[in-house]
Amino acid sequence: MPREGTLIEKPLERLTLEQIERIHQASMEILTDPGLLCYNRQAAEIFQGNGAEVDTIPGSDHPCWTIKIPENLVQKALESAPKTVKLGARNPDNALIMHGDESRVYLITGSETNIWLDVNFETYTKKSDTSHEIEVPEFRPRRGTLADLCQAALVCEHLDTVDGFIRTVNIQDKDITEENKDVNKFFASLNNTSKHVMAGLTSLSQLDNVVNMAEIIAGGKDALRENPIISLITCLVKSPLQFVEDTTDTYIEICKRKLPVVVSSAPQAGSTAPIKEAGILAQINAEVLAGITLGQLVNPGAPVIYGSVPVRARMDTLADSYGCVETSQYNIDCVQLARYYRIPNYSTSGVCDPKFPGQQSTVERFFSDILVMLSGPQYLHCAFGLLDCNSVFCLPQAVLDDAHFKMVKFFLREPKID
Repeated sequence: MPREGTLIEKPLERLTLEQIERIHQASMEILTDPGLLCYNRQAAEIFQGNGAEVDTIPGSDHPCWTIKIPENLVQKALESAPKTVKLGARNPDNALIMHGDESRVYLITGSETNIWLDVNFETYTKKSDTSHEIEVPEFRPRRGTLADLCQAALVCEHLDTVDGFIRTVNIQDKDITEENKDVNKFFASLNNTSKHVMAGLTSLSQLDNVVNMAEIIAGGKDALRENPIISLITCLVKSPLQFVEDTTDTYIEICKRKLPVVVSSAPQAGSTAPIKEAGILAQINAEVLAGITLGQLVNPGAPVIYGSVPVRARMDTLADSYGCVETSQYNIDCVQLARYYRIPNYSTSGVCDPKFPGQQSTVERFFSDILVMLSGPQYLHCAFGLLDCNSVFCLPQAVLDDAHFKMVKFFLREPKID
């Protein structure tokens, strides 16, 4: 039996059906005019071969094309994209079955960070009364290592509310290279948790090694297809409206193999996207639909997930502001859009701006965790342990987040009145 998740019977909705349809139509207009810039030759040829309007941009330092995607191509892709996606696990009881039209939420760990935050409790003595002692946490940031990733996966294996594992820390050991990084981070994760493992790929050249390893662990090629113990995240569309070269190549190869893959877009309202809610929604929806369309043109039926990571810019530094209210609004809206297309949604909550665990991090995380979870995304990347706008991972914070979600899940239990 797969993991139960949390079924949201009456999901929180901010948008009316009419508003969703208006955003959909605006996205269709964006895809046809102005369309997208494409820095990937393979993608340009695929779109052109399937009826999209593709033109070369002359005088560019790098080969570049404009792609205008007709609405009928998008609709055809939405029809062929699976409405149910299975994410397997080493322990079959930890598999995740995601239905695009069912608001059953699975809680997943956070993104890869460069910094690991050690927490040590030091004892301090009161000067005026040496018998009075208190313990005070001290925080020491450092580069993440392979051992840290193993520890994070092992702890998350035993956190009750964690349904799946996204690699939490960038491994930066001296002997980790571009040639061995991907295999090491997938193996370290799989070896320390029996839950589903998702990660991005550092280098396309390592995709076959990662897949071969997953096949060995799963029990063979057919076994991996039946029980996909790994999935991948790709940010092939860079906001605003650009297919990047390397990640698009990776995405195409993943779709050829029919491995589950997230089409992730992360526009920043106020810089790489309009700050108005309707504007950023129309843009992110266009970007994700463009990615889904490409995947279905490559391999109809490839299991894709609607990935939404919208965020608002800080006006003082132009850094991401995950703790602001608008970021949660954007994410809830994207959950509705994905459900409109009946495609499973990868959404975001629980990310905060503070650098250390404390009152501000708790308020910001808890606020978005409750609201975004109530909207009913199938795959909620809810930032267990992440701090400082996704740049720091802290293990005690992950344990605190597990306690937060136990409170939310307790609240969501169906009342029994007889």
